[in-house]
Amino acid sequence: QVQLVESGGGLVQAGGSLRLSCAASGRTFSSNAMGWFRQAPGKEREFVAAILWSTRHTYYADSVKGRFTISRDNAKNTVYLQMNSLKPEETAVYYCADTIRGSIWQERDYDYWGQGTQVTVSS
Repeated sequence: QVQLVESGGGLVQAGGSLRLSCAASGRTFSSNAMGWFRQAPGKEREFVAAILWSTRHTYYADSVKGRFTISRDNAKNTVYLQMNSLKPEETAVYYCADTIRGSIWQERDYDYWGQGTQVTVSS
């Protein structure tokens, strides 16, 4: 019912920046929030950031606070993740996700997922 498509991943040097995009389509009217997660090889998927549709209130993992910014374009049903000062350990597949629920911190809170976009940070 909801389709999410990420884009903007790629190769960047440590200290560099990337902006990821997530375009949502389908029955998005019931969405409460959009989030970004990432999964590095051999590790569990972890929360990165989220934004509420109603208030634009944002949430960040402590590890990215001050460096990453989540934002949205309501008209385009698109969420962005601006990533600055990237670190090699942040190499991962980045996923956007949509939750119709009232919590945003865990993978299990989300109802729809994109296919992911690879971000590689070289040292």
